[in-house]
Amino acid sequence: MKNLFKRITVAILSLTILSASFVACKEDVERKKVVIYTSAEDYRIEYMQAKLDEQFPDYDIIIDYKSSGDHAAFLKASGTEAGCDITHDLEYGYAHQIADLGLLADLSEISDFSVYTDDAVESSFFLPEIRSGGAVILNMDIFEEKQLDIPESYTDLLDPQYEGLISMPNPASSGTGYMFLLSLVNAWGEEEAFKFFDDLVESGNLTSFTSSGSGPVNALIMGEAAIGLGMTANAVTKINEDGANFRMVFFEEGSPYSIYGQAIIKGRETDAAVVEVFRYLSTTVNQGMTELYFPEKIYRDREAVIENYPKDIKYADMSDNTPARKDELLKKWNH
Repeated sequence: MKNLFKRITVAILSLTILSASFVACKEDVERKKVVIYTSAEDYRIEYMQAKLDEQFPDYDIIIDYKSSGDHAAFLKASGTEAGCDITHDLEYGYAHQIADLGLLADLSEISDFSVYTDDAVESSFFLPEIRSGGAVILNMDIFEEKQLDIPESYTDLLDPQYEGLISMPNPASSGTGYMFLLSLVNAWGEEEAFKFFDDLVESGNLTSFTSSGSGPVNALIMGEAAIGLGMTANAVTKINEDGANFRMVFFEEGSPYSIYGQAIIKGRETDAAVVEVFRYLSTTVNQGMTELYFPEKIYRDREAVIENYPKDIKYADMSDNTPARKDELLKKWNH
């Protein structure tokens, strides 16, 4: 009887351990991974990650940064087999290219497009995320130290006093860089615009082309440049959070701007977890980011006000911002 009791006890214990192991394995299998590719800045990635982890504690949500050009190139090369489920912060020119290749899911039944301004909606395959304007950003510490004149036009940037002091993003790899190129092409014509950039390089005033839109502001922070052709929102964030001594100037041509989008990779719209994460990211998280960092208007009935953000911005002519035009201009740029 004693041996029988021991055998029953061992059997019950074994079943308990087996049951616990099964539950643990089941929970591990059910823990869903959702991968997001983004071209957003570090501070926005941190904000997104915190919000998504808080909302979805049972999911593994991975946010993978890629510069705009690399982001688009990777999606084109990988197609629907891309290692991500959601593409985020992709400039509209690139987003149209990816959509035209049939790589994005139709969001008509997933998202509400009526909340956005008419000019912010260009496709049913991606949602507006932010409107990002550009400015010529000055590091006033360097300007005061070197007693530099405040530039009043793009052609002023060719002045020898700015030798080795200017940074801008490469239009071939950065949506921010491309919007500066397109704005001047539209304002001046191709020949004059390309000549300006050639002259900027040959003058020795341009220190480097950065691979990402945040590069020039980072160069200003590090004291590696005094003038950066960068994103207004990025500069304002550094002023408000880090006390950067920046000044933003806008020339006669106006502020170049891009609208950036977010989408689901085709085939992933059947995954309930991916759709759930995308809906939360594109509504609650996105609205929070516009109120904190990017107040330039994309929502029909929402207004955001941020300290030190320029008001009454005059925007540049950004017409003909099509994939075909972009390909044409970047081929010329690369040559």
